[in-house]
Amino acid sequence: MKIKSLYVSSHTVASGKLVVTMGMMEFLKARMGRVAFFKPFVADGVRDNDITFFLERYGLDMVRADMVGLSVQQIERYAAAGDLDGAIGLLMERIKALEAAYDFVLIEGLQPEAFPDTIDADLNLELARNTRAAFVNVLKGCGQDAEILLDAIRIDHERITASGCTHFATFANRLDVSVVESLRAKLTELDFPVPIYLLEEIPELDMPTVGEVAEALGCERIRGEAEAMRRVVRGTRIAAMQLEHFLGYLEEGDLILVPGDRPEIALGAVMAADSPHYPTVSGILLTGGRKLPASIMAIIEGADHHAIPLLAHEEDTYHTALKVEHVAATIRPESERKIALAMGLFNAAVDYDHLQRQIVQTDSSVMTPMMFEYSLFQTAQKRMQRIVLPEATDERVLRAVEVLLRRKAVTIILLGEAETIRRIAGAQGLDIGGAMIVDPERSEWTPEFAETFYTLRQAKGITRDAAYDMVRSPSYFGTMMVHIGYADGMVSGAIHTTQETIRPALQIIKTRPGIPIVSSLFFMSMAQQVLIYADCAINQDPDPEALATIAITTAETAMQFGFEPRVAMLSYSTGGSGKGADVDKVIRATEIAHEKRPDLLIEGPMQYDAAIDPDVARTKLPDSEVAGRATVFIFPDLNTGNNTYKAVQRSTGALAVGPVLQGLNKPINDLSRGCTASDIVSTVLITAIQASSGGGA
Repeated sequence: MKIKSLYVSSHTVASGKLVVTMGMMEFLKARMGRVAFFKPFVADGVRDNDITFFLERYGLDMVRADMVGLSVQQIERYAAAGDLDGAIGLLMERIKALEAAYDFVLIEGLQPEAFPDTIDADLNLELARNTRAAFVNVLKGCGQDAEILLDAIRIDHERITASGCTHFATFANRLDVSVVESLRAKLTELDFPVPIYLLEEIPELDMPTVGEVAEALGCERIRGEAEAMRRVVRGTRIAAMQLEHFLGYLEEGDLILVPGDRPEIALGAVMAADSPHYPTVSGILLTGGRKLPASIMAIIEGADHHAIPLLAHEEDTYHTALKVEHVAATIRPESERKIALAMGLFNAAVDYDHLQRQIVQTDSSVMTPMMFEYSLFQTAQKRMQRIVLPEATDERVLRAVEVLLRRKAVTIILLGEAETIRRIAGAQGLDIGGAMIVDPERSEWTPEFAETFYTLRQAKGITRDAAYDMVRSPSYFGTMMVHIGYADGMVSGAIHTTQETIRPALQIIKTRPGIPIVSSLFFMSMAQQVLIYADCAINQDPDPEALATIAITTAETAMQFGFEPRVAMLSYSTGGSGKGADVDKVIRATEIAHEKRPDLLIEGPMQYDAAIDPDVARTKLPDSEVAGRATVFIFPDLNTGNNTYKAVQRSTGALAVGPVLQGLNKPINDLSRGCTASDIVSTVLITAIQASSGGGA
């Protein structure tokens, strides 16, 4: 029996239950349009952070009141009146109402120790049994050996099944690394009846950020942008020595606590970040209510590429240090780095095939932005493709790299001088340790690439010396890596122009058999759905044959990414309402596309309103399978396509992901020079999916 609701619960606090619930939500949002989150029991007198997190992070179509059941105090009143069944009945009604209104309901329980001792029953199991929600239990494993954990897993399984619940899976979380392999081997021998997923302890998830310290202590923020305030505090270091001695005790990610009348310590900590011999601190906290002199602040401001936050607190160093030690770490909607780390941990542990088999999936012809975003990660993670990034000194690229590495979505190759790249990353507090770094100036591959490029281009008049010079440039070197097979795809364009990205691809990678042209598309992420626009970046005025190729290639790309392609060939005329050479071109292109791929839904010519609006479609093309429901929009020329995508992007706030190149033998993709780190993440994932599908789409 497939399930429509999932109940995640744990016996104890600090089990890492939020990580498991997040992972399940991302899995569900990649496949279903509308997912509800519900907490049947909440603690008294506090605003529930998990509800805030899921509401904001996942853009749930819910109001807060519908996400909350009863408080512990309310449960006590029901228990005192001898009517716990009444409380369970009320919560059952709430859950069933959500199941009727949404595609799936994800329920997060409250640990039993939060309830009064007078309540004997495990209310989480009681509610899960009565609502027929499959049960996921989360065990806290830190400090436990394999035998103790194995006993706990057995006992929990017996307890869950004895209660009459469907046991979906057990997550043993926060495990010591040394225990994981031993426990995995024991579980394999037992052939346990439900999946057991093992998640290692990740210390960083229990470390606060500089921003959380500032908020908890009520510090004044003297310096530090929002991104810098998300640096993780890996430890605290009290400055009680002279600078030359103190520097030797610094460690990566330290928060320096220093009296405001010791400006040389603050200055030295900032300047040390310029040296490869010293670590980069997470921030500096001035104590005692004193500020740095203007002359020292001027020097620190001049080192703004380090972005090290500077805070001030009124209390003395000793009492400030005590308070810092008690700052709780949280995962918030904006905690991108921690979320990436947590989701990488979850994705590496779970069996998605099992989840897919057991959970009801609602068929939908609409790809929502949330579904698209999470499906990119989950599809890319199935095969760890090697993506080369030539612009490794750009801060946006390095921020994207950290997210991709933490989520274990791709293997990253950076081009450039290793020490320089690591210094730039370190200055921003970024962890890129999992990336491979290749220097084109010193690589052992450079002679091989030069000879291969010379062979490819000698007919065009290139010399061996010129070939050697060209392949040392990052764009050509990265393209050669893809061509020869040392990488599966490349993403560039944050610094380089489109021509600098595309020219090497056309000279080296070339187009797929049967695809005479390279074209481009944009994934247009609207408020409620994602649409595909093509070609908006490459072909200026395609003839009918080329336009048909663009339509077919784009439909194939759409299918790679989980879209149902319904292709609208756009024109200023719908059906036979208009005349002229431009309309005739679209008519002929549609005919050619039908001849080549009769299995695809491709219709035209039609105007944009007829393609997207069901009411207009009923009037203009009442019998069309595409009109009013189009997912792919093919523009007749570059002028129309480029202006339309930019008009939609700027007028509606839609996110335009692309241009994504298609038609190449292997995937090379271009970025906008105004791209964000998030744009780079999406483009790398798209490139990885193209590579795993066998080419550039």
